[in-house]
Amino acid sequence: MAKGYWVSVYPAISDPAGLTAYDELAGPAVRAGGGRLLSRGSRVVAREAGITQRAVLIEFDSFEQAVAAYESEVYQKALAALPDGYERDFRIVEGTD
Repeated sequence: MAKGYWVSVYPAISDPAGLTAYDELAGPAVRAGGGRLLSRGSRVVAREAGITQRAVLIEFDSFEQAVAAYESEVYQKALAALPDGYERDFRIVEGTD
C-alpha cells in the first residue's frame, strides 16, 4: 500500500510566533492520526520557483490515513488556531509504493 504525505509550505508568515498555538494542537493531532513528522522548518535550498520559508513533511502509512487525519475533528481544531496573516500551500500526496 502506498504511503501518504502531507506537504506544506508557508510562502508568507507575518507572525511566526503566532503559529505556536497551531503547533501545540497539530503535533498531537498528527500523531493521533498515525502521522510521523519527517521535516519541519529544517534547512532549505530553494531552486526554480521555490521559496525558503517554513516547509513541513509528514508521512502516513497510507494515502487514506493521511486524508482521514486531515479531516479529523482534532486536526480541524488545530487548523482553527492558525493565526491571521499566514499563507500556506498544503497538499496530501500519495507515495509511489
